[in-house]
Amino acid sequence: RAGSALLLFITTSLVLACSPQVEKDSAREAGFPTLTGDYLGQPLPGDTPEVFAPGIITTGMYTRDVAMTPDGSELYFGVLLGSIAAIVGTHRDEDGVWSEPEVASFSRDSRFFNLEPHITPDGSRLLFLSTKVEDPEPDELRNWSNQNIWAVDRVDGGWGEPYDLGPPVNSQDAEFFPSVTRDGTLYFTRGINGGQESYIFRSRLVDGVYQEPERLGAGVNSTSNQFNAFISPDERYLILCTGDRDDSVGGTDYYVTFRNEADEWSGPINLGPPVNTALAGEFSPYVSPDGRFLFFMSSRPFNMENLPDSLTWEYLQGFRQLPETGNAGIYW
Repeated sequence: RAGSALLLFITTSLVLACSPQVEKDSAREAGFPTLTGDYLGQPLPGDTPEVFAPGIITTGMYTRDVAMTPDGSELYFGVLLGSIAAIVGTHRDEDGVWSEPEVASFSRDSRFFNLEPHITPDGSRLLFLSTKVEDPEPDELRNWSNQNIWAVDRVDGGWGEPYDLGPPVNSQDAEFFPSVTRDGTLYFTRGINGGQESYIFRSRLVDGVYQEPERLGAGVNSTSNQFNAFISPDERYLILCTGDRDDSVGGTDYYVTFRNEADEWSGPINLGPPVNTALAGEFSPYVSPDGRFLFFMSSRPFNMENLPDSLTWEYLQGFRQLPETGNAGIYW
């Protein structure tokens, strides 16, 4: 009931934004539409989760992980395709027109996996998961066991060279899915025991230096299987993915837990349907910088009632580019 109340609050308050303009520009040779307005000019969602930017951001590829600059003028997301994992971005130019998505400058080295971008609340830094290592051996290429948190800093309107955050945040274990508060506190997941267990950790930033991470208590880490947590900029709530709980809608679900002034956490509250589904494919939460929209990854099956009566080769070729075909997509 508490989860339903929270979801109702989120979805009813989110729809107050104005619906921006979306139009096609036939002059674009590549056929990419001219998109203007906030959130790529997409119609705003109501009480039912909607696919975000179908055919533009959510395209049938395995797509997840949203990150936006504070002013909403840049949007990044992750794409996973077999042995490729890359961060892709789009930005709004001075005329208010969104660019066609392209692989981010710091994510183009195909030898490594890059996912899970997060932009700090002040917009000065982007953190992300990377398997990059210096002078890699052949067995270190495209190897998920090398997961660490990397960063790029804002430089002249773009992003600088990527660098490893290093210890004490990164360790011999796997560190991933960074999320940062306004005061610089870093929340992230650490997989231990060879990745058999995963917990949410927190590292305070003191005089520009990350402190020894602490594993949060049972109000956050209620099982041996939680990961990919989004912390609100004011550190009042945490949305995370948790498995192995009796109140799960299906496998791994999105939960929220609230922090009080004594630094105590309320315990995970299931967000419930329609955000969570009976499937196990809910892995990546994010709340927009204005605090009004919940973005989340979900693997939702194709509605077979929408199939044509007669299949064609052309239809089958186009089917893989449709959202909601069972592959991960971004919803809001």
